[in-house]
Amino acid sequence: MATVQMVSNLTLGDRRILTAINSGASSLSFVGSGFIVLCYVLFKELRKFSFKLVFYLAFSDMLCSFFSIVGDPSKGFFCYAQGYSTHFFCVASFLWTTTIAFTLHRTVVRHKTDVEDLEPMFHLYVWGTSLVMTVIRSIGNNPGRFGALCWTQTGRTGKAVHFLTFYVPLWGAILFNGFTYFQVIRMLNNATRMAVGMSDRSYQSDARADMKALNRWGYYPLILIGSWAFGTINRIHDFIEPNHGVFWLSVLDVGTAALMGLFNSIAYGLNSSVRRAIYERLDLFWPDRLRRWFPHSTKARGQQQESELVSLKIQDQQ
Repeated sequence: MATVQMVSNLTLGDRRILTAINSGASSLSFVGSGFIVLCYVLFKELRKFSFKLVFYLAFSDMLCSFFSIVGDPSKGFFCYAQGYSTHFFCVASFLWTTTIAFTLHRTVVRHKTDVEDLEPMFHLYVWGTSLVMTVIRSIGNNPGRFGALCWTQTGRTGKAVHFLTFYVPLWGAILFNGFTYFQVIRMLNNATRMAVGMSDRSYQSDARADMKALNRWGYYPLILIGSWAFGTINRIHDFIEPNHGVFWLSVLDVGTAALMGLFNSIAYGLNSSVRRAIYERLDLFWPDRLRRWFPHSTKARGQQQESELVSLKIQDQQ
């Protein structure tokens, strides 16, 4: 079977190393994204539209990581089905980041408050596009010609279709997110300068709080770039030189891509609202003897900005 074959000049030992790296990194992403999903389920105060999008992102990351862990080329059809499941939820993951960017742009730049009404369209867009990309990917795929992992293919047509149905929309999402965050940050920079010119201290305080959050958001497109840059290079190289695989590039490809869920859970999920909800629960069970040693730890953290998503200015009140 495929596990004993030399695919793209990778030995059986190389494949085992890649499988171990993939399983380990995917496990970290599964735990990280699963933690965000659990927080959303347990803490009612987080069930606002702004964080609901983060929940959908974490849910997609969790399933993408799960299907990345299971499966092996030696499993035949099981590996074939697992590869499609991974493709579907990984596409859904980066598409959810575009809905978050779109929501931010619509509320901050265009001053619209109707984003909650767009949730059904978001679901249609994300799940529908993911399904279409996964179905199209079946063109040219051969269940008996797996690459080093179930998700990859050794056939030339399969490689081309895989690139067109995953990496092309991926980099489209990266460009969209980068352009969107650039516009939002530029607008808030202008608002801050206007506030300074008018000496409106209350507005300055709000604008600075927004900028503190959104300057961090400006780095979020880098998560997708860092997660998939090596994978993109590896796919292109493998298409041009199919019999001259580079092992270290495959290691970086597998390792960074599998960590995407962990990066997203930290950047998008662990905002101050989540931390405050956790600290408040811990404060209920914080032993008195420890409370004397750390009297201000949870209290101070609980007084942080309500959420890094506060800049959305979404009217969550009904």
